[in-house]
Amino acid sequence: RVLATLRSHWKKTTFGVCLLSWGGNWLYGKHCDNLLRRAACQEAQVFGDQLIPSNMPLKKATVFLNPAACKGKARNLFEKNAAPILHLSGLDVTIVTTDYEGQAKKLLELMENTDLIIIAGGDGTVQEVITGLLRRADEAAFSKIPIGFIPLGKTCTLSHTLYPESVNRVQHITNATLAILKGETVPLDVLQIKGEKEQPVFALTGLRWGSYRDAGVKVSKYWYLGPLKTKAAHFFSTFKEWPQKHQAALMYLGPTERPPEEPEEKPARPPLYVRLYRRLRLYWSPPPKEIPQEAAPEDWQELKLSTIELSIATQNRQLDLTRTEDFMNICIEGDTVSKGQFVNRGSQKMRDPHTCPEGSQCIQASRCILQLPEGTEGSFGIDNEEYEAMPVEVKLLPRKLRFFCDPRMREQMLCAAVQ
Repeated sequence: RVLATLRSHWKKTTFGVCLLSWGGNWLYGKHCDNLLRRAACQEAQVFGDQLIPSNMPLKKATVFLNPAACKGKARNLFEKNAAPILHLSGLDVTIVTTDYEGQAKKLLELMENTDLIIIAGGDGTVQEVITGLLRRADEAAFSKIPIGFIPLGKTCTLSHTLYPESVNRVQHITNATLAILKGETVPLDVLQIKGEKEQPVFALTGLRWGSYRDAGVKVSKYWYLGPLKTKAAHFFSTFKEWPQKHQAALMYLGPTERPPEEPEEKPARPPLYVRLYRRLRLYWSPPPKEIPQEAAPEDWQELKLSTIELSIATQNRQLDLTRTEDFMNICIEGDTVSKGQFVNRGSQKMRDPHTCPEGSQCIQASRCILQLPEGTEGSFGIDNEEYEAMPVEVKLLPRKLRFFCDPRMREQMLCAAVQ
């Protein structure tokens, strides 16, 4: 009788089976997430149970949380997945919540000494925090503070470098938080981007200017097209004046040699009799005076360009810990692109914005000056944040900041460099 009833109401039966399957899968996913959180908290508890000397204070960690990230879900993601791990680890945690865009830059000016800086948000939050940090008068000392990144935003470019890829968001956030406790760090380059009047802006990924960036900003307008929204945004942008050319003048300096890395621990101070002997030796036989050498003139290269898009990127996306030169990659894409190529490349650019297509001109530089024609309109994309297009000077600050990373990622970088 039951089978006959189910068969006679097969539409309702099908709907009920689908609903039960979806509900069971959802509950199973929630159960797996709770298991991941429990395992991460147990691992963090090991750090919290470690004994510290009575004369050593607790490490202070200052967290900058952007609750507006991930369409307003960042606060909930942080409190459920990251906050319990930080509190169990034995750190003295101070959480600073930002209320509006640009507030993190102002708060960094007032920040007191801390042992760790943790950024909880997306690319925009990272860009604000490092800009506020490096604008300080005492940035030389504060830039040595290690920084942790908990990816909570819609776009988290830096997480691809620092942490292993993970389909599960809970696992990705807990892995990032645990990496802060493990203490492994990698040095990252920073771009200093300075206009004619305004204070400099600092970026970890790079700067983009051109048609692909302009079309990518409008993708969300075509949300109703589903998976076709990216192609639609680039297709409709071809209805403008074609070909879309961006004229500019570029001056740049070549790569610089990387100096040897300074040891993290200072050598022990020699005994008193050794210091007295060295001072007496310098007093009786002073070293010969060095003749100051004239600094070699900087070899600036100049280039007139016409491009569909220009990008200036650091090497943080593909980090090489053993390279001997410091430089940023400048990609100048040709302006002879068909509309079909523009639409196809636009989809690739959404996945990897700083990819340099075949046939583009690639330049390695340590410093560059971008001059735009008078009356140029449009915007720059600096770490996925929009800024008005203007003449700028871009300077590479090699290995300026140290970010916590997963030990497995650091080992992969070292193994790749040896191979």
